[in-house]
Amino acid sequence: MPSIKIYKQTGEEAGTLNLDDSVFGVEYNESLIHQAVTAQRNNARQGTKCTLTRTEVRGGGIKPWRQKGTGRARQGSIRAPQWIKGGVVFAPKPRDFSQKVNKQARRNALISALSEKVRAEQLVVVDEIKLPAPKTKEMAKVLAALKLDKRVLLVVTDADADVVRAANNLENVKTLPSSQINVYDVVANTKLLATKAAITKIEEAYKA
Repeated sequence: MPSIKIYKQTGEEAGTLNLDDSVFGVEYNESLIHQAVTAQRNNARQGTKCTLTRTEVRGGGIKPWRQKGTGRARQGSIRAPQWIKGGVVFAPKPRDFSQKVNKQARRNALISALSEKVRAEQLVVVDEIKLPAPKTKEMAKVLAALKLDKRVLLVVTDADADVVRAANNLENVKTLPSSQINVYDVVANTKLLATKAAITKIEEAYKA
């Protein structure tokens, strides 16, 4: 059972926390994480881009000049791709980029990524975050006390609305409720900062 230190928001140690083996102690599965991240990014794509091919551009129905005798290259339409305002070769069309990843695979990818954060000592747990006011400077003091100066994913519970508000304007900090934690945000951020309550919620949701 992996064990990790708990800190106060002032940076002082506040004990240790035993993590659930089935969530924070599984083997690293790079291929599964790659599959889940690729699917998540593809599912976020709108797929609405659209340009016109030469058959869809209005006009160009008549041959611009005769085939021979002009000294110019032969042309069949002023809407051919080489013409200004002509069609696009292999024009992009609306399409669905979504990929399906089953629920069990998503879970395994997430707990694999979380476990790797523990092994790499990139998971920081605080007992709680209480701010005197929901202001950016107050949250910046907490991050400075915990020596977090790289990209941080802050995971809190739904009750921590003031913390979310205070962290919104901080550069390189992304805030998520524990119910919305996902593989991409875990691997895309260098450090994972979570409250003790958020860790408990994650274990309840994903333990075997």
